[in-house]
This record gives sequence, C-alpha cells and structure tokens, in this order.
Amino acid sequence: MPVSIHPTAIVSKNAKIGANIEIGPFSIIEDEVEIGDNTKISSNVKIKRFSRIGNNCQIFEGCVIGSIPQHLGFKGEVSYVEIQDNTVIREYCTVHRGTSFDDGVTRIGKNSYLMAYVHVAHDCKVGDNTILANCVTLAGHVRIGNYVFIGGLTPIHQFCRIGDYAMVGGASAVDKDVPPYTRASKNHVMLYGLNLVGLKRRGFSPEQIKLLKEAYRVLFRTSKTISEGVAEVESNFPKTPEIENLLNFIKTSKRGIAPEASKRKIITVDEDI
Repeated sequence: MPVSIHPTAIVSKNAKIGANIEIGPFSIIEDEVEIGDNTKISSNVKIKRFSRIGNNCQIFEGCVIGSIPQHLGFKGEVSYVEIQDNTVIREYCTVHRGTSFDDGVTRIGKNSYLMAYVHVAHDCKVGDNTILANCVTLAGHVRIGNYVFIGGLTPIHQFCRIGDYAMVGGASAVDKDVPPYTRASKNHVMLYGLNLVGLKRRGFSPEQIKLLKEAYRVLFRTSKTISEGVAEVESNFPKTPEIENLLNFIKTSKRGIAPEASKRKIITVDEDI
C-alpha cells in the first residue's frame, strides 16, 4: 500500500512506518518511532523517540507525542508512549513518555478520543473507548478506565483513578478517586449517583443497574463510613462482576474516594441515581 509523506515532512530512516500512511506538511517523525497501518498524521505534528502509534489512528495539527516527562527526577532513561489502535488525537494535544518511577509507559487505549489541547502526563494509563474533552489535563500516574467520559477543562490530580463507565462533568477538579459506574462533578469533585445515561447506552440491563443503584446507596449514602458500606455490600449483595469491580476499586484506593454530594449538603436538581 502507498505511503504519502509531504515533501516538507522530516521522517527518520530509523522509524518504522506501516502501510497506507499519510504524513502532512512540516511534521517530524524521529528515530525509534513506530506507526501502524492506515494512520494519518496531519501537519506540524512532532512524534518523538520511543513513541508507538497503532493502526487506524488520526493525529491532528500541532500535536506533540513522546516528549520527555515534566518530572524533575527524570534522568533521560528509555521510556515509552503507546497510542493503541483506532484512537483519534485532536489539535495541539501533548502526551509525555513514562518514567522509571512507574513502569515507564504512558498508554492511551484503543478507540479513544482526545479532543483539542488535552495533556496526558508521564506514566498515565487511559483505557479503551474513552473520551477526554477539550483541555482535560492528566497529571502523572493517573489511571482512567474503559468507557469513561471526562468533560472539558477538567484537571486530574496525580495518582488519581477514574473507574470504568464513569462520567466526570466539565470544569471539575478531580483530587480523589471516582468509582466505576458513577457520575461526578464540581470543584472539588463529588459523586452524584450513577452514570445512568452511559450505562444504558452501553447495554447494561435494568437488573444490573438496579443492583448498582442499591450498592451505591449503601456505600455512599446510608452507611456512616465507606468501610462499613463495603462490609455490608460484601455480605448482602450477589458477587456479580459489576459489584466486584466496584468493591475492588474502593478497597484499593490510595487517594481516597470522592465524597457523595448529598453528604456535603449540596442541593441538586436531579437526585435520582
């Protein structure tokens, strides 16, 4: 299959370029870069050493992929960026390499969509089928699950986690972990029940959603502490994959879980979870 490289682009002979690739004007592809088949690189993109781009990806104008970490302890060690298949990265996004303080890899999963001006810092892991809206900023070591949506202008503190199928509203400030299946918002971030729209769109059954609703109430609304809520759910709820995922996320939290909004005396229009 043909490879289309604009005459003004600079592509290292030591880069591995797949079939049916397009590389636009003034883009730079450095040594030790790998780009999969059918990927399109627009103009003024820089893909730096140790970056791996999958198949069928699109990288728009002005993006910089694979810069060294903004970490004062980084000493030039070999580390990587991985962009997996079918991912779209819109204008002026930045994705930095990993560090030796983690596993050395910054990874963005399959079928994900990063809107303009998103920043993904060192050692972050972004799951599959995830959307980061404009100007979302991930600090180092952040973990984002699968099928997550994060609204625009949202910063996420280092080492925070956002679980599978969660939704974070725009202009929030995430300084605690956001559990799977939940809806979170505000500065600082609080929980507002389940991400019902997202769960229904992803094919969760009424029975699954009802069970998650009941678990949410016990964990975050009726129990005096989350530990008590976890114990009650473990004792009285069926061990479905969704319940196990939710409990495991909570039990492994290091930064703590975002508080429930009703316990902060916040009045919301929609209290239905």
